[in-house]
Amino acid sequence: MRFVYLALFLSMTFAFTGCSSKAVEEPKEAVVHEDKSRDDSNGELAGFTDEFEAKEIYDPFSGYNRAMTSFNDGAYEYVLKPAANGYKAVLHVEVRESVRNFFNNLYFPMRLANNLLQGKFCNASEETSRFVVNSTVGVLGLFDPAKSYFELEAHEEDFGQTLGFYGAPSGPHIVLPLLGPSNLRDVVSLYPDALLSPIDYTERSYWTLTDTSAEYLGAKSLEKINYVSLNMDRYERMRKDAVDLYPYLRNVYEQYRDKQIEE
Repeated sequence: MRFVYLALFLSMTFAFTGCSSKAVEEPKEAVVHEDKSRDDSNGELAGFTDEFEAKEIYDPFSGYNRAMTSFNDGAYEYVLKPAANGYKAVLHVEVRESVRNFFNNLYFPMRLANNLLQGKFCNASEETSRFVVNSTVGVLGLFDPAKSYFELEAHEEDFGQTLGFYGAPSGPHIVLPLLGPSNLRDVVSLYPDALLSPIDYTERSYWTLTDTSAEYLGAKSLEKINYVSLNMDRYERMRKDAVDLYPYLRNVYEQYRDKQIEE
């Protein structure tokens, strides 16, 4: 009966918004891993095609960016990779996928707000339905019955995409410590997105998963290591194929973000 009630809820939701899961445009050929968390740009970009169009990228900080790319790659090789391998050896892949699902479900407010800001009301409605289903039947987001049973797809949007949607240029390319490739527009977007995140290091007037810096670091470390454990093979192949890692990551990141904004 629970699934019947949820089906009725979904039908009503899409009826009011003029949307249906079947009416959503069929996705183009996948070029990225379905997990699009911005916490590990290197691992995320590993699933992106290397057949990108040539694009002139504004890179006045190339010296710093190259050094930070080397630092991030070293942190991956000597810290993240060993930790992820140990974590991977202890936890079965299905458990790690549930951890990923849990964190993805927590970021619903960010996705909802940015879909609404871009006027993507059908996507916002579908995101809301996904959150309701996965938070209840999916046991606080540990599972994804919204996709498995109702074919409700996630619509990943962040404030950087919202700024790009309204024509804001990417600005100079910037490589962030541990977070990887970015640009000025996406760096600026981190703050408004953080205000919608339930993972924070300060007390707020609304519910958050973490309230202290120690809790915040623990949650973000778990998310990061879990993500790397699920995407390690992709990043390893990318490192092997890249003749020069820094310009490869830079070019793919900028092309990837342009594609996200276009969609």
